[in-house]
Amino acid sequence: MRRIPLCSPSPCALTALGVLVGLLCLAAAPPALADERPPPSRTHARLQAALDRIVEEGTPGVVAQVRDAHGGWSGRAGVGDIATGRPRSVHDKFRVASVTKPFTAVVLLKLAARGRLSLDDSVERWLPKVVRGKGYRPRHITVRHLLNHTSGIFDYNMDTAFRARYAGDAFDRNRYRTWTPEQLVDIALAHRPNFQPEQGSSPGRPGKWDYSDTNYVLAGMIVERASGLSYKKAVERFVIEPLGLRDTSVPGTSPRLPAPHATHYSTLFEDGPQARVRDVTEFSPTVAFSAGQLISTVGDVNTFMAELLGGELLPAAQRRELLDAVPVDGDKGHGGPEDVYGLGIRHFKLAPGCWAWGHGGMIPGSATRTVVSADGRHAMTMNRNGDWGEQALEDAAVRGELCGR
Repeated sequence: MRRIPLCSPSPCALTALGVLVGLLCLAAAPPALADERPPPSRTHARLQAALDRIVEEGTPGVVAQVRDAHGGWSGRAGVGDIATGRPRSVHDKFRVASVTKPFTAVVLLKLAARGRLSLDDSVERWLPKVVRGKGYRPRHITVRHLLNHTSGIFDYNMDTAFRARYAGDAFDRNRYRTWTPEQLVDIALAHRPNFQPEQGSSPGRPGKWDYSDTNYVLAGMIVERASGLSYKKAVERFVIEPLGLRDTSVPGTSPRLPAPHATHYSTLFEDGPQARVRDVTEFSPTVAFSAGQLISTVGDVNTFMAELLGGELLPAAQRRELLDAVPVDGDKGHGGPEDVYGLGIRHFKLAPGCWAWGHGGMIPGSATRTVVSADGRHAMTMNRNGDWGEQALEDAAVRGELCGR
């Protein structure tokens, strides 16, 4: 099984769950609830079939919402709670994991639009003496390097000892532990950089690229310094409130999910047919800070993505910066070799001649995908309340919706 960071841009690869998969599938469609789901329109029958297939393969439940020229459509399959058989709901709130990153990028871009900072400012200017470690040169690492993952800074989620704290039985001993952003950064800086930022990609000059949650922890720290607000307050002021995202929140240190929500299930990096599925609904979001702590719904994420690409969330100059993407290199997440990455947002090649902007996210118990057309008119967001499963099934659902018609 390919190891996935705690806060990752992609779902896990398939974990064989043996008999447990069968139990989940039986729980996913209790007879009393089977007829309560409205039949999909002909337009979205393919997507509903893909959601059903995801549950058949062992995911407890999945929800999706689409916005396009035909209006809106929501689909679901499976359960939000294995014990009770309660179905998933499109109103469920869930941890969006790395889909937090475009929110963080937008806050920094809005601060840049107000003249509070420049994307070419160094990390050392905003966070003096924070980035210290063998091989690191913080005066040469810019805000832009952080946002497009060309800084070369090691990803703290790839630290073996850190990951061990959240694997298997160790999770319960650490689930409520509060981390400071500085502690997460220090874990990363104990490792040498993957490369120097001068080797990073830049517009018109492909170079090295490496997805690192540490970049976005540092970005969140810069948000606080440049805005004078907490990260939570900054996201609320610059994104949540302007867009009226009533079901989106920044939990800060709270380990709880607001209602309504599905139970979040995880195998916690364990492999094999005996892998235990655990309830991981509650844990401290400080483990992800500004790289992955937000909570939202499929509807709110669609609103955010549609406004980001097709609306006036950002001034024109900052929107161009957002989409000024660089080639990915040595990618850890889902996607293909032709994909490119902007500032907290990725341009996916879904099929020949079919591209979409978006992001993926995975955190224990929750896997999210969101994609949107370049004009913001066709958006799709989906969430699974289980962090295992075959990535190809999600890819097929996204590709069928964005490219199939």
